[in-house]
Amino acid sequence: MRFCAVRNTSARIDPTRLMMSNASPNAETRGLPYWELVTMVACLMALNAAAIDIFIPSLQEMGAALGVDDANQRQFVITAYILGFGGAQILYGTLSDRFGRRPILFFGLAVYILASIAAIFSPTFGILLALRALQGIGAAATRVIAISVVRDCFGGRRMASVMSLVMMVFMAIPVIAPNIGQAIMLFGSWREIFVAIAIFGAFVTVWAALRLPETLHPNDRRELTGKRIVEAFRIVLTNRVAFGYTVSTALIFGVLFGFINQAEQIYTGLYGLGPIFTVVFSATAVFMSAASFLNSKLVEKLGMRRLSHGALIGFLSLAALHLVVAYAMGGAAPLWFFVPIMTLNFCLFGFIGTNFNALAMDPLGHVAGTASSVLGFMQTFGGGLFGAAIGYFYDGTVLPMLVGFIILSVSSLICVVLAEGRLFDAKYDTPAAGSAPASTGAE
Repeated sequence: MRFCAVRNTSARIDPTRLMMSNASPNAETRGLPYWELVTMVACLMALNAAAIDIFIPSLQEMGAALGVDDANQRQFVITAYILGFGGAQILYGTLSDRFGRRPILFFGLAVYILASIAAIFSPTFGILLALRALQGIGAAATRVIAISVVRDCFGGRRMASVMSLVMMVFMAIPVIAPNIGQAIMLFGSWREIFVAIAIFGAFVTVWAALRLPETLHPNDRRELTGKRIVEAFRIVLTNRVAFGYTVSTALIFGVLFGFINQAEQIYTGLYGLGPIFTVVFSATAVFMSAASFLNSKLVEKLGMRRLSHGALIGFLSLAALHLVVAYAMGGAAPLWFFVPIMTLNFCLFGFIGTNFNALAMDPLGHVAGTASSVLGFMQTFGGGLFGAAIGYFYDGTVLPMLVGFIILSVSSLICVVLAEGRLFDAKYDTPAAGSAPASTGAE
């Protein structure tokens, strides 16, 4: 029986359900409704977002408690997690292509939960950073498996549409998480935040264990040999479109991570908002989530390339305008200007990240697990390094951040042109491009 039964030409699962089976051939076949699949994949990815955004309000107290006086060094709590998260993805995809999605997912979830619990008792800043990196290493499995599951079941514009819905839920986390972190800080300390993260991880683990079947078809399992691994990596790295969009995504993710790293310093130090800064930060995330939802509606009509290329040019233009205004006003525009223009920028981000990732994955369905891990490693690890560099140059103004935005978005645009030959070329961007064959579940 085919594990993923999907009609790529319809918005429905045939016959309104995804029919998948467990890895065991004698296991009972289970159905997973489309809405539940999307929500579960979103929650798997949200574990990562929550582990970043929930700690933003606590960086100052965390640094003070562990003897870190340099505000820019406190950002390492975010950076350590991102680098662990990005670096570990290189392993999980290859393993999941051999052993299946479920075993690798549950291993990563176990590491994530145990590292979260251990971090509660961190005696020093160095140990905390090590545990944050370990937490990221565990969370890396959730990202690789989430994208692999989607690619196992969908292709082309349909995959981009599904990923947009996933990202809509995923983007809701930056709205909720900082405010949850701030609420916990009112009644406890940063250590209790790790308790909340561990509980969320345990909930998702139980849900996936009970409801998520194996989506890797037996015919797509790859032997775990050096030759096969090298072959899979060669396929990913020598595909011009996949590689170009992967590097482009890493560059544009550097923009996001750069902003997250210094958001608390900008809102509380530069603009003096105090604890209520999480509300303003969340407002930006609301619009970014709405843009992801709108992308899911538009992408099947307009195509990934038109939407993402136009959004990237718009992002660059707004960043340049913001830089000019901020420089003219001594290093920072007024809050009434800063918040709307940053919100517009990250609305456009909602049309870039999801589509770029789908464009990178689309030609690589036959090695989806390895592709997801290689792409995820390059995108997240690279984006983490770029974002860390932007954040570390914070000097009490927004100028270094905006210069970083412009450099990264121009570089991303160049990579897109090198991958495609030109912008807005939609001749390959058809509904059927990269789609998996339709299946009724009877194969």
